[in-house]
Amino acid sequence: MNLSQSGILAPLTEQARYLVFSIRSSEGLSDSLRALAQMDGLQQTVVGLGLSLIKAVDKEIPGLRSFPVLTGSGIDIPSTPAALWCWLRGTDRGDLYHRSRKIEALLYPAFSLDNVIDSFQYKTGNDMTGYEDGTENPQGEDAINAALVQGQGEGLDGSSFVAVQQWLHDFDVFDLMTVEQQDNSVGRQISDNEEIDDAPVSAHVKRTAQEDFDPEAFLLRRSMPWSDAMSAGLNFVAFGKTLDAFEAQLNRMIGQDDGVVDALFDFTQPLSGSYFWCPPVKDGHLDLSILDL
Repeated sequence: MNLSQSGILAPLTEQARYLVFSIRSSEGLSDSLRALAQMDGLQQTVVGLGLSLIKAVDKEIPGLRSFPVLTGSGIDIPSTPAALWCWLRGTDRGDLYHRSRKIEALLYPAFSLDNVIDSFQYKTGNDMTGYEDGTENPQGEDAINAALVQGQGEGLDGSSFVAVQQWLHDFDVFDLMTVEQQDNSVGRQISDNEEIDDAPVSAHVKRTAQEDFDPEAFLLRRSMPWSDAMSAGLNFVAFGKTLDAFEAQLNRMIGQDDGVVDALFDFTQPLSGSYFWCPPVKDGHLDLSILDL
């Protein structure tokens, strides 16, 4: 029986909106969480709880921790922890706007809405650079095994951990690169999405090949592009049964394993970094029993 929030395993929708909250007041915090757990429309919303929120209700989720601050050669990976994260999924931006207002009102005054990111599908699931995103995503049972907590008992089974980063692309740099340089940075041909066998060791595909880690570092990616008036990038979202696989990939990207930095950093950089625990579902609502809620 699948106890996960349905949006984790479901295909991406055409539009999305991400809401990031901080704790505004401890008064009414538990009541706000109970109201969120009973909220209608959970099928089109994924909810994640941050470490500060778990600590605020005096509980602990095994495996949940703060997003690490990392430094590589000319690279800074920021940590921007938050209390609560909501991923609203849908096809109509107007509907997402009104849903976000309802959630904000539902959580007031315990939570304060700090950031909103609107995302969308580009082409057939591509990054704004034009390259297909999530090609190596596990499917079916493999996706369940990669993304969901299992065998840990009621209140934890069916839950998931999610890593969220907003990446900003530098298209002034990217557009000056030849197609061959772009392909070698990604490790795939933009023309047909075929992996380049002899791509440089710095190619992103080489840096993050999930089966090359010990243990293997499989994630379920659910990333979507974002853009505003002047900028664009990728809202990276990856679910895992633990946070270990994501950290293994990120450490290799910045060269901690062998000194080789992922070529993606030539034209993109993360602006944020957060971890959340996504509770399981019971009877159509968030199961917060592990928090005694």
